[in-house]
Amino acid sequence: MAAKARVSLTGLLVAATWACLSVVAASAFDVPTVAFEERFSPLFGDGNLVRSSDDRSVRLLLDRRSGSGFVSSDYYLHGFFSASIKLPKDYTAGVVVAFYLSNGDVYEKTHDELDFEFLGSRWGGQWRVQTNVYGNGSTSHGREERYLLPFDPTLEAHSYSVLWAPTHIIFYIDDTPIREVIRHPDMAGDFPAKPMAVYATIWDGSAWATDGGKYKVNYKYAPFASDFSELAIVGSRADPVLRVPRRHGVHQDLLGLMTADYAVMTPQKRAAMRAFRARQMTYTVCYDAVRYADGPFPECDNSDEERESFSAWGESKTVVMRPRARGRRRGRKAAAGARARADVSSS
Repeated sequence: MAAKARVSLTGLLVAATWACLSVVAASAFDVPTVAFEERFSPLFGDGNLVRSSDDRSVRLLLDRRSGSGFVSSDYYLHGFFSASIKLPKDYTAGVVVAFYLSNGDVYEKTHDELDFEFLGSRWGGQWRVQTNVYGNGSTSHGREERYLLPFDPTLEAHSYSVLWAPTHIIFYIDDTPIREVIRHPDMAGDFPAKPMAVYATIWDGSAWATDGGKYKVNYKYAPFASDFSELAIVGSRADPVLRVPRRHGVHQDLLGLMTADYAVMTPQKRAAMRAFRARQMTYTVCYDAVRYADGPFPECDNSDEERESFSAWGESKTVVMRPRARGRRRGRKAAAGARARADVSSS
């Protein structure tokens, strides 16, 4: 009983730490947002991409006909990239929403990529998010991690951001860091280093997105709608082939980027990141000894104590997705209603 109490208390402390640090961090980043036409253009989907009247937000739709997406008008060599995203509700198995950086259209076989991929589920509101780090076409030995979200992402928008610097990468949710990749010399070309464009898409990932493709998109629930707002790009426009910043237009100096709040990992941020990962991370490539039998990647900061919480496949033994107990909740409500009626009858 004492052990259960300790576990429960630890969970509460972790959740409280996440909540408090998220509130503090939410006001820390003063990043200007842009109108869609200032930095972006439609990618695909035609009528399934709907821009707001003030051009400050975009709705991406997926239906039987098509998904949809948009892309930045320029490439960037390092920077801070952010969007507030509200995900589709109800049954979303097989649906994938993505916010990411890539240069795959220029470097087909040696592309770089940094991803937020949101993976739908059979239970409304229980989306998973996957982060990916690929460099120089390294998808065959990609650096993926997956997490549960500590909130329902279908009720309101939350911010998702990527800091990409020459020395490190940080993924943020609501301005709280959830993952840091520090560039290690042995990573070589696996660290993204070529200019990338910014993308946002929604599409049918039935082949793999939910339980390895077991559950497909059910278009009975279509259209699936994802809203993107508070779009932000802080970075230097760059030529994707020459790989150098363009001297005209928007230019972000490297020193300014490296010293900005979102590029500096403070002790408070690191504590928030560790709290999130302990509570929400379901898979990390750093403990996947089956897929990578030769050992973890050089940038992995592993510990023997933490390793005990993960299987040989890199899956968490403690953080798992569970279906919402809707039936039990309805049962409790029905029981409460019956008790209330009984009390009224007896009074």
